[in-house]
Amino acid sequence: MRTSDADILIIPGLGGSGPGHWQTRWEAKLSTARRVEQGDWNKPHRAEWAANIVTAVKASTRPVVLVAHSCGVSSVAHAAPELAGLAIAGAFLVAPASERALHAIPGMPADFAHHVRHKLPFRAVLASSTTDPYCTVDEAQELAGAWGAEFSDAGDAGHINVASGHGPWPEGLMRFAGFLRSLG
Repeated sequence: MRTSDADILIIPGLGGSGPGHWQTRWEAKLSTARRVEQGDWNKPHRAEWAANIVTAVKASTRPVVLVAHSCGVSSVAHAAPELAGLAIAGAFLVAPASERALHAIPGMPADFAHHVRHKLPFRAVLASSTTDPYCTVDEAQELAGAWGAEFSDAGDAGHINVASGHGPWPEGLMRFAGFLRSLG
């Protein structure tokens, strides 16, 4: 699959992946990419964030590839039951935040912080760093297993965001291209 064959939905986490974030850069670079907007990027709401993903998928005209980061990964998992049967080719899930980390965020709703653990109804790869302060490798591998996602070790990359030095994240774009090719 090529990027022109898919609607690429960018699903940020807390803060909405600002101007220097790799998701924002990919959105600008990939002609078929668009961001799934949320009402308040700093106050996740489980039902609202999940519903916005479902709405964006239903509005798509080509097979969908989801590209989620951090709390956006949680939103994809929360939305998954409503996404079953829709035209989703796959999901590229990056740097999930663990339940431990989510519960530690002041004001984080408990239902959002709790990860659902069911097989996703579409192919997925979960890329996580060995030095992510928000999710250990063991936590990420457990989530990948629960979701039926392929685990991809992103090495020593922190939370794979601007703060950890990942503006453009060319290694991630190469992994994403490989994932797209595997989708056929």
